[in-house]
Amino acid sequence: MDGTMVDNMMVHHRAWQETFADVGINMSLEEVMEKAHGINTEILERLFNNQFTVEERIQISSRKEENYRRIFFDRLQLLPGLQNLIEEAFALGVPMTIASAAPIENVDYVLDNLSLRHYFQNIFHAGSVTKGKPDPEVYLMAAESMGLACADCIVFEDSVTGAEASSRAGAKSVIVTTTHQPSEFQAFENILHFIKDFAEISLDDLINRS
Repeated sequence: MDGTMVDNMMVHHRAWQETFADVGINMSLEEVMEKAHGINTEILERLFNNQFTVEERIQISSRKEENYRRIFFDRLQLLPGLQNLIEEAFALGVPMTIASAAPIENVDYVLDNLSLRHYFQNIFHAGSVTKGKPDPEVYLMAAESMGLACADCIVFEDSVTGAEASSRAGAKSVIVTTTHQPSEFQAFENILHFIKDFAEISLDDLINRS
């Protein structure tokens, strides 16, 4: 969802930078972009080891997401072309599921504010899994929930860690280049397309090239 359905990754980076500053950690935006990816509590544990207790990591994570939703509210919209693609797939009975590393509050924030929930058979988020991306758990769960093998699914991703998760799950991927450049994905052989947004691709493209 983040970086694929909505172009919000820079908002997340700014929210992290603001939240780190609130707890006395000064980090440049470039550092945040390089290091702050994945599930929030895992990010805090990975970057700061035992500097924060489990309870503090949960509180900091919650504050970061509140900052994100506040910053993003006036700019919340789907990427160009996605509404049409979703509606076309839905009309044809193509099963669709959200498999996001975002917390449930942020998933609900996008789906409910943009009235999208009814298009998707299932919704998976950070709280649905025990291991975040690049572990393939969330994609395996999503495919199973639709009664499909991952090999029969197409994953839309924007991040290198997400592309790795998709590859490890055995799914094909379309990479939306809102966050990273195509050159950063050379390690993966399961990528069908690179697109800037969904105006560059059609459902026929996906069906014919998968």
